Amino acid sequence: MSWSRRSREDADTSAEGARPERVVDTGTFRELMSGFPSGVAVVTTVDDDGAPRGMTCTSLCSVGLRPPSLLVCLDDRSGTLSAVVSRAAFAVNLLHTRGRRAADLFGAPGPGRFADVDWEPVGPHGLPRLVSDAHATAACRVVRTMPGGDHTVVLGAVEQVIAAREPRPLLYGRRRYAQWPAS
Repeated sequence: MSWSRRSREDADTSAEGARPERVVDTGTFRELMSGFPSGVAVVTTVDDDGAPRGMTCTSLCSVGLRPPSLLVCLDDRSGTLSAVVSRAAFAVNLLHTRGRRAADLFGAPGPGRFADVDWEPVGPHGLPRLVSDAHATAACRVVRTMPGGDHTVVLGAVEQVIAAREPRPLLYGRRRYAQWPAS
């Protein structure tokens, strides 16, 4: 396969000769991404005062096997991001079908969310594991961060994995939750 270069003039015009739209509004972009369903996770950590922090995240993917690594994209305005960077560690709690309440709880800002979920500290950093809502939890060490618009991409080396009993992941797409079909 070979790559070809298009001239600037070719890139700036469509087949009909009109200039393409350069800026996509947030509503259009959200609509596009809602058509790409994903699993639902809650990213957790502990801040400098020892308080647990967390937020719902669907921007998550594996990066590589050697070493096992993944990335999450966290909102720049989030206190969770600040704590992740400061602690240099985070946990990814992959939610199962009964974890929808936790997804909603951590998807909205507000204090005291951890008082409403069953959690325990795991790993050397005492990262919050959502015991009743996650089918698996990965404890990660921050390897690198990178700006990504209004979010920050956080690359993490997976240091510990804890699998739970419920293997059916919670899914999110088209602005609604769904279940992985029974096998």
